[in-house]
Amino acid sequence: MVTFFKDLIEFVKKVAHDPRIPDRDKKVILALLALIISPIYFIPDWIPLIGWIDDMVMLALVLDYFCDVLDQDILLSHWPWDMKRYIQIRRAARLFTAITPPFIKRWLWKFEGSPYQ
Repeated sequence: MVTFFKDLIEFVKKVAHDPRIPDRDKKVILALLALIISPIYFIPDWIPLIGWIDDMVMLALVLDYFCDVLDQDILLSHWPWDMKRYIQIRRAARLFTAITPPFIKRWLWKFEGSPYQ
């Protein structure tokens, strides 16, 4: 488990330094990740089920960015794990990204992918 978190931190660092990703998107991703990790919550976690909604929404936005907004070639150029894990995470992320409204995606993310994909 320690290796996974080391790889995850390294992945986030590499993505944060990638010049192909807009600075605004990097800042939003880092802010969302910080809010997910931090003990500060919009909805307290001690409220059953409802308390996890804010974390789930933020996680959905992060996964949506990496799996639906960002080009796969950029993501895979920094991906520290094998393709099997990539496919598993991408498949699981579809459940989260389905709940992300399109108008929020357009408002939040500034990345414009390759017109050839």
